[in-house]
Amino acid sequence: MADTQRTAIVTGSARGIGAAIALRLAADGMSVAVLDLDEGSCAGTVEQIKAAGGDAIAVGANVADEASVATAVDRVAEELGGPTVLVNNAGITRDNLLFKMPVDDWDAVMNVHLRGAFLMTKAAQKHMVEAEYGRIVNLSSVSALGNRGQVNYSAAKAGMQGFTKTLAIELGRYNVTANAIAPGFIATDMTAATAERVGVPFEDYKAMAAKQIPVARVGQPEDIAHTVSFLTSEGAGFVSGQVIYVAGGPRD
Repeated sequence: MADTQRTAIVTGSARGIGAAIALRLAADGMSVAVLDLDEGSCAGTVEQIKAAGGDAIAVGANVADEASVATAVDRVAEELGGPTVLVNNAGITRDNLLFKMPVDDWDAVMNVHLRGAFLMTKAAQKHMVEAEYGRIVNLSSVSALGNRGQVNYSAAKAGMQGFTKTLAIELGRYNVTANAIAPGFIATDMTAATAERVGVPFEDYKAMAAKQIPVARVGQPEDIAHTVSFLTSEGAGFVSGQVIYVAGGPRD
């Protein structure tokens, strides 16, 4: 662990993958801002961190709103210290086939994923540049390669990869790294909702998915948290601009 106390912000961390990441970074010795749209929903994650001896605060913010983001990052800097670790995990799905997709559903997905990552990174990077240290991890997806019924989500997740690579180029001189993680099938409320939408029991849905995965199981939120732990570590300073597929095996 570093001698310097690091402060991390994890967006969309009230539950699921984000909560697992927040818990892991706290276990790694970081102070963690658990950020989600509803501050009250972050209480459970914060309580778990504190029960384990960690330091965390709940922060409510709309990542797609510039003023909300600025207020949130300023609060984190005041209460925990300038954030030098940022995980852009917040995301939503509004799945539909192209010809059925409302423009509002396209915009909503783009705003949370891309605009949100842009605003959060822009607000946090000044603290990283000042500290001459930073770790940025953006959550992409295997859907970036294309997935039926997810033209908005796929486009947003592909955009996250280009965003990440450009951040790595621009911020590398300040000892700030930027990497993306592209999860495959992870068992979360979001994938459970997808199973419900297509009318398949979640256990059956997971079993079907596992048959297509080389390691013969679906992923867990902790699988992503372990990868984030490495990419945000002191020792990962020479890893930047990468997209790491955490999907249980190679993709076609």
